[in-house]
Amino acid sequence: MKQEVKEFWRDFCQKHNWDESTKYDAWSFGTDKNGLADKVNRGIKTATTSAYEFYEDKPLPQVGELSVILDEAGKPVCVVREKVVEIVPYNQISAEHAYHEGDGTYKNWRQIHDDFFKKEYESKKRAFYPQAPMVCEVFEKVE
Repeated sequence: MKQEVKEFWRDFCQKHNWDESTKYDAWSFGTDKNGLADKVNRGIKTATTSAYEFYEDKPLPQVGELSVILDEAGKPVCVVREKVVEIVPYNQISAEHAYHEGDGTYKNWRQIHDDFFKKEYESKKRAFYPQAPMVCEVFEKVE
């Protein structure tokens, strides 16, 4: 992990009187890393969706876990805490979840995510399908 992220985490823990050894992850969004990190930082984006089938060796996020959200350059932007994690078929993701992703209307969210997941599945030599299981996360910005 980059030194800058470690320092950001140390400063965050000191400010909140948390143990620096508290487990956390650091990651960025799959597309428009800067724009989506900014939406999280401004409280517009409080949810995300990812393909369950591509977690492979990675553990699924867990409620209560903390993450440092990174921008395109890998610089820390803010800290979030997982509030909800559930597996939902893509075609059953609610308009409410879509709203929390910060993309405006459900129609807009659907168009953005249809395109994203079609490309992601194609990159793995697979066909995207409406019932594809998705990891739907809801988080809150801690700082």
